[in-house]
Amino acid sequence: MNTIEIDIETYSSVSLQKCGVYKYAESPDFQIILFGYSVDGGEVKVIDLCCGEQIPQDVLDALTDDSVLKWAHNCNFERVCLSRYLSDLGVSLDPFHDNHPLSQECARFLNPTAWRCSMTWAAYLGLPLSLAGVGDILGLEKKKLTEGKELIKYFCQPCAPTKVNGGRTRNLPPDAPDKWALFKSYNLRDVEVEMQIQQKLAKFPVPAAVWDEYALDQRINDRGIGVDMPFVKACLALDVKSEKRLTEAMRRLTALENPNSVAQVKGWLADNGMEIDSLGKKEVSARLKTAPAELVPVLELRQQLAKSSVKKYPAMENAVCTDNRVRGMFMFYGASRTGRFAGRLVQLQNLPQNHIPDLSEARALAALEEYDALDMLYEDIPDTLSQLIRTAFVPQRGRKFIVADFSAIEARVISWFAREKWKSDAFAKGEDIYCATASQMFYVPVVKHGVNGELRQKGKVAELACGYGGSVGALKAMGALEMGLKESELQPIVDSWRSANPNIVRFWWAVDRAAKAAIKGKTHTSAYGVEFSYESEFLFIKLPSGRRLTYVKPRIGENRFGGEAITYEGTGGTKKWERLETYGPKLVENIVQATSRDILCHAMKTLRCCDIVAHVHDEVIIEADRIMSLEAVCEQMGRTPPWAPGLILRADGYECDFYKKD
Repeated sequence: MNTIEIDIETYSSVSLQKCGVYKYAESPDFQIILFGYSVDGGEVKVIDLCCGEQIPQDVLDALTDDSVLKWAHNCNFERVCLSRYLSDLGVSLDPFHDNHPLSQECARFLNPTAWRCSMTWAAYLGLPLSLAGVGDILGLEKKKLTEGKELIKYFCQPCAPTKVNGGRTRNLPPDAPDKWALFKSYNLRDVEVEMQIQQKLAKFPVPAAVWDEYALDQRINDRGIGVDMPFVKACLALDVKSEKRLTEAMRRLTALENPNSVAQVKGWLADNGMEIDSLGKKEVSARLKTAPAELVPVLELRQQLAKSSVKKYPAMENAVCTDNRVRGMFMFYGASRTGRFAGRLVQLQNLPQNHIPDLSEARALAALEEYDALDMLYEDIPDTLSQLIRTAFVPQRGRKFIVADFSAIEARVISWFAREKWKSDAFAKGEDIYCATASQMFYVPVVKHGVNGELRQKGKVAELACGYGGSVGALKAMGALEMGLKESELQPIVDSWRSANPNIVRFWWAVDRAAKAAIKGKTHTSAYGVEFSYESEFLFIKLPSGRRLTYVKPRIGENRFGGEAITYEGTGGTKKWERLETYGPKLVENIVQATSRDILCHAMKTLRCCDIVAHVHDEVIIEADRIMSLEAVCEQMGRTPPWAPGLILRADGYECDFYKKD
């Protein structure tokens, strides 16, 4: 036995969507009910575990045999669920063979190095992630059965007790034999579809280095990150109390029946002379600056009541496992255009920042549910709870967090690609890049809090907004007007930035020409060390790391200005598969962000002997012994990969007893 294709159907009373697979598989009533499989591409078989059939011993042995590759679509689900199943059978699950004393959190899960995921393969080639979606795009002969959703709802989730169903809370095979037979066919077909996907994609395999990154990602997900659950529960109680008090205050001011109703609040404001299109954060903040004094308290209360970020606390409560760790928060290859990770469950990628100067004191008061003290010291309870969200993540067993991140990673990468020497020199000298950019733009020395220091803000907003072809709209989106810049200043800032970065501008259009030439000629081209090739209706962009970005069915079309544009098929902003448009600067953004992602993965591989519990964009969070050196971690993280000679990297970090933004 060399390979085994697997697809399982399961039952659990825990919500998979809300809680994630790790919590789902921990449920006391968790059960694998169907096990579909094929050995070495042979006949597909379905084991009806719900009706007493048993998985053959050679297949069970294969699950713990690292020489046998296990394939599944979104195989994290199969691997975690089968880990629970084997544990219940008393089968020993080895940790992932690095023999690190701090890796025992992973010992309960099957070794991810022996698993392969066809969903990751699809993502690597820019295809839809769902089994049905990728099957449609590839034109498979056998497609996923459409009855699946209804059958999963019927057999895999609890049902409401009614007189008709005799008061039962779960549907079993005898309750609907015809449906059960169809469900077994559905399970069998899923295995067939997965096998067809592999056959179709065999010409374009995922590199071994990417599978190594996938295994590392799975280990981080298996390990999870610790959560201070007493603190979370205290914050939830404070939020309930805050919402009650804010609602009562709003009701006193407005006499509304439901002060949380957007329609009622907008109606009340209109009756009092303020027409407002939206009660979103930006709109309300803007109106607060000019609102009549009598409306200000209502708008402020509305802002506090609408604070959505405190919903992260219930998300933690939903997902936390029995050992107070949240697992499964990262999706490998979540962004198919670049291969960057995506967040799941608590979504670390969009946590609110913390600006409270005495964060430890605020946290201590919240842990004790000292509502009145928090109200007196910080006034806005929802905002305070929002800023404390990060601090709910804590190291366990007397350890500490080491948080390390790359400094200005994308600016470093794009200047390295484009050979923008003055910018690389500024990084080499350790200069403030925003001051250096402003100095280059305005031809004067700029020092933070010093000579011409007021220009630094213009340098900063330009650096953040203009690197990928952004113009006035990008500056506005980056908050230029809120920073105090005038509308009339914006276009000159764009022009100055482009004049100061001529090589980056050349890089945009060299990439544009190379990509178009590859598509038109169905050939290979290159620009600035990046290779472009058209193969079997894919445009591939080979990065310095050796990894390739993929664009499906590329064409040369016409943009809205009547010019030539590159189009390709992909998942758009509406989450639908559609034809999308791109051009040089956007491709450069993909290339730079993808390369930054590869640098992060290189750093995580370098630090794989450490217990990485989370990562966010260009940052890693390590749960470390007290004796571990922060300086050593930053030094290792900041090492330039061998495939990027001349790239100047720098990693900075800090230590903490709870997660925070330093």
